[in-house]
Amino acid sequence: MNEQESKINTNNLTPKELVTGSIRLVSLPEVCIRINEMLDNPAVTAVELGQVISQDTSLTARLLKIVNSSYYGFQAKIETVSRAVTVVGLRELRGLVIAASAVETFSNVPDTILNKVRFWRHSLYCGVIARLLAEQCNVLHGERLFVAGLLHDIGKLIIAQRLPTETRMIALEADSGERSEFEVEQDFLGFNHAEVGGELMHAWNMPETLFESVAYHHDPRCAEVGVMETCLIHLANIFTDEAEQGLDMTGETPLQKIDQYAWEITGLDESVKAHVFREAGPLFAEALETILPRSYPSY
Repeated sequence: MNEQESKINTNNLTPKELVTGSIRLVSLPEVCIRINEMLDNPAVTAVELGQVISQDTSLTARLLKIVNSSYYGFQAKIETVSRAVTVVGLRELRGLVIAASAVETFSNVPDTILNKVRFWRHSLYCGVIARLLAEQCNVLHGERLFVAGLLHDIGKLIIAQRLPTETRMIALEADSGERSEFEVEQDFLGFNHAEVGGELMHAWNMPETLFESVAYHHDPRCAEVGVMETCLIHLANIFTDEAEQGLDMTGETPLQKIDQYAWEITGLDESVKAHVFREAGPLFAEALETILPRSYPSY
């Protein structure tokens, strides 16, 4: 495919315009937005948060399932949302609410355009790896990294929703094995999924560190506020790609090279892979069981 043929006419569409045009389709549930607002208030209580979350029965069920999973390992069964908020903590609650809502929010993306099971498997594994890497770096409140990993590729779902034909063409080109998917996106669209995901984080009023982790996970040197977080997601994404090669990937797309800057910022090196891959298996299985709905095809 020559350069002229590879360009797709998107009428100079920008990532911000793409997200703005999708906002009704990808709005978080009202209760999720309310929880985000409440968590910005340092005086908010677990009871108040529990009352709001309990208004959404589906979210309540998913949240209780997550906190009662072996992923958290609490000894006694947690039966109320307010108790869940107390034992999990306010910082992690924001992430859990987003995690419990994001899969459902994008459930209407047709599988003929994008394989959602494969997408969420990659995203969940990346989140698990990111959290484990955060532990290795002694990052405070490392649970944030699970959410960043879970959402790092969310821009792909926006592109699939708004530009289905282009999504198929990008996938075909990437499967040829000559270039990575985000490089093909940049060539075809003039932007890539990371930029689109970053715009969605802004639209959802997410913290700046989460915006940078999503928007710059392919180019961690661009981060200014969440430098450590962005470098960890950069590493986790590439580790996940490595783990997937030879398993269920349909094509041998080239792996992005790890930016030396990420090693320098995190203080990690290649030896960390053996540990995180060993620890990730059981945690990934648990995350898959608790977060990916049974309404999805068999995984």
